[in-house]
Amino acid sequence: MFRNHSIELTQISGSCDPLCSLDEISSSDFEATYQPKTDLLKALAVIAAAATGAVAINQSWVAANQDVAMALLFGVGYAGIIFEESLAFNKSGVGLMMAVSLWAVRSIGAPSTDIAVSELTNASAEISEIVFFLLGAMTIVEIIDAHQGFKLVTDNITTRKPRTLLWVIGLVTFFLSSVLDNLTSTIVMVSLLRKLVPPSEFRKLLGAVVVIAANAGGAWTPIGDVTTTMLWIHGQISTLQTMKDLFVPSAVSLAVPLALMSLTSEVNGKGQDSSNVMASEQMAPRGQLVFFVGTGALIFVPVFKALTGLPPFMGILLGLGILWILTDAIHYGESERQKLKVPQALSRIDTQGVLFFLGILLSVSSLEAAGILRELANYLDAHISSSEVIASAIGVVSAIIDNVPLVAATMGMYDLTSFPQDSEFWQLIAYCAGTGGSMLVIGSAAGVAFMGMEKVDFFWYLRKVSGFAFAGYAAGIAAYLAIHNLPISLPTTVAQVYN
Repeated sequence: MFRNHSIELTQISGSCDPLCSLDEISSSDFEATYQPKTDLLKALAVIAAAATGAVAINQSWVAANQDVAMALLFGVGYAGIIFEESLAFNKSGVGLMMAVSLWAVRSIGAPSTDIAVSELTNASAEISEIVFFLLGAMTIVEIIDAHQGFKLVTDNITTRKPRTLLWVIGLVTFFLSSVLDNLTSTIVMVSLLRKLVPPSEFRKLLGAVVVIAANAGGAWTPIGDVTTTMLWIHGQISTLQTMKDLFVPSAVSLAVPLALMSLTSEVNGKGQDSSNVMASEQMAPRGQLVFFVGTGALIFVPVFKALTGLPPFMGILLGLGILWILTDAIHYGESERQKLKVPQALSRIDTQGVLFFLGILLSVSSLEAAGILRELANYLDAHISSSEVIASAIGVVSAIIDNVPLVAATMGMYDLTSFPQDSEFWQLIAYCAGTGGSMLVIGSAAGVAFMGMEKVDFFWYLRKVSGFAFAGYAAGIAAYLAIHNLPISLPTTVAQVYN
């Protein structure tokens, strides 16, 4: 649920967000804060993009140097996303241009255009499932939000002590993400934070905690993260063994950042006064019903998948359809409450953020189709003999590149004869790929959602959060290795009962 907060940002900061439309107020602010170096940076960026495009036009060179051309395009596009604040270029536009350019190069470098089209068709099918799921989940959360349904949760979080609130938000997100996927959990919890804490540096920090907790919570259950689901479906990991082996490392990967963040000045400041935020909002009629139906629809998604075998986006669309009919029925004839219905909710979700997500996924899928990701995995295998180090390195790389193709490449490199089901290697892959994305804000779907919803830039997260996330990531790996190398065996009664 990436929202457009241009008006809100203008009122709070006195300047328009670079991604919003320029109106009279923001134009005057722009003139007052204009700096010539901005145009210089833009000019350099355009020149770099034009030079890259000129190289790409040379089809014979691209055909012979496809990997270099794609790496160059990806690097320029990635830099454009990172420096969007300085360049004032919309990251969604950069992402889409990067995606199309990469696939154009792939079509030139592929053995035939038909092969490239087939690869794009397969990639689009997988990506569309994620996009449809994202749209459905964001709309459901937006409907609950419009009815002020999250007051049922926020009203029960009575603490206003920053340190206590930090831990409460982290733990709630951790367990919520183990049932829902980490993206939906982030959308729900960041929406909750908006009702609980006024805009501030502390709220951004709490949002970062949500990202870390959502990724950690999704790593220890087969349905909590798309990568663990992939490994589960293909037989690399099993349900109960994964939960038993990865719960402690995942909990440690959250507890360490929380403990370190508890020492920061933002958390040790004065308690947050959220009375004005909460008092101004009243739950809409039948808001409790919408809340329980909406959250029930989200939680029902993995059950729907288990019962029908259909992909999760079908379950989320079913939930959205039910909620759509419900809101139409309970607000029938109430013209003044049109904003509580689904059509209005659809107009409020941030399609800009969805398009950004689409561009990133299409870009990464082109690298996968060209075999670049597989080459990276093969390089790791050839130069690093330790499976633990390979798994840890994949987690670090997943902070930069989407973890789904990385895990897919890993599954292609190693089969169950090399590493049997529930081996240490596959368990570490599940943990590292799930939690490694927390180290950068664009390293996971949860981080991208948080980035769009709270308008957090790349360098703020890198400066304020990445160090804490890395410490948790490393501590979780250490915890896993310590547990599995203890001289005494851990109790296996539960596993024996269920096996």
